Amino acid sequence: ALRLLNPDGTPAARQEVRVDQVSHKFLFGCGAFDAVAMMKTRDEGERAFLRERMDKWLGLFNYGTMAFYWGGFEPKEGEPQTESRMNASRFLVEHGIDRSGLILALGGGVVGDVAGFAASAYMRGIDFIQIPTSLLAQADSSIGGKTGVDIAMYKNIAGAFYMPRLVYANVSVLASLDQRQFSSGFAEVMKHGLIRDEAYYVWLLENMYEILDRDPETLQSMLYRSNEIKKEIVERDPLEKGDRMLLNMGHTIGHAIEKYSGLGLAHGECVALGCVAAAYISWKRDMISKDEYYEIRDMFVPFGLPITADALEEETVLKLTRSDKKVRNGVLRFVLLRGIGQAVIDETVSDEEILAAIHEIHYVEDGE
Repeated sequence: ALRLLNPDGTPAARQEVRVDQVSHKFLFGCGAFDAVAMMKTRDEGERAFLRERMDKWLGLFNYGTMAFYWGGFEPKEGEPQTESRMNASRFLVEHGIDRSGLILALGGGVVGDVAGFAASAYMRGIDFIQIPTSLLAQADSSIGGKTGVDIAMYKNIAGAFYMPRLVYANVSVLASLDQRQFSSGFAEVMKHGLIRDEAYYVWLLENMYEILDRDPETLQSMLYRSNEIKKEIVERDPLEKGDRMLLNMGHTIGHAIEKYSGLGLAHGECVALGCVAAAYISWKRDMISKDEYYEIRDMFVPFGLPITADALEEETVLKLTRSDKKVRNGVLRFVLLRGIGQAVIDETVSDEEILAAIHEIHYVEDGE
């Protein structure tokens, strides 16, 4: 049995996601873990030390060939990620990585998406491990095998479902995030409570100050439940043919705003706006009460997330919404709420309803 420890020797909490015959373990830790040093160091002595530590750790998996790619692969939102994937593939070829090799994705959501896509395509698939270092990646994007790259302004338009062998999330790295990055990741956490678990949603609000202070034990409990929710959904619907669509709450209008902003808004900020818009449509359909709508909307604020956006061309955002990859046969699938913790997939949302929701989150100065 595989038993992994945190860097300080304490045992890591564990979950497992199983899809057909493929599974990946998800381990949570709190011990000191200097991922920033691993990503940023250019000192050859430090690199050798880190390489030795990673060789020992990864030796548990008996991989035949390993190489370390330092620099040159630090993709960010809005950058040409197809080029990053090609650079990673070229590096693997040049260093003789064969089918027994391994890609280790150490970084945020974009690094994990691109590295996972490279792993899925290289030699028609080699193993990869995720070590997510942002809250967004630890809470959401590293779990469940979705990989992909952006093309132009279109989010993850090329990609594959490809499961990592292991995900290791250590909450100590979250202390290195600036407040905007941390808040952006929290939008996905809040989403999990909204779609599946009212008690968890209430727990998030009750533990607001501990979360904002980044208390390690609170964050570990938070991540454990968030990933438990995603695990339950992914195991039932790994290829997003049905229930996995629920995880897209907030992403339909959210992705449209993200494209419209030229990626000037963070992904999680757009998800928060999209969740407010979806809750607004749910309220107007009498699926949730007015009080529930305003509670959902206002609870994003103390976590540093926006509930309105300025300078939106509403018709343009609508068109971008209609070009989303979640459109099937001309039908846009929307995630709405029948109550907190009770999300449903709906294919009947009209352009008029979408425009009204966009107008609701569009901040306009008096007199404009």
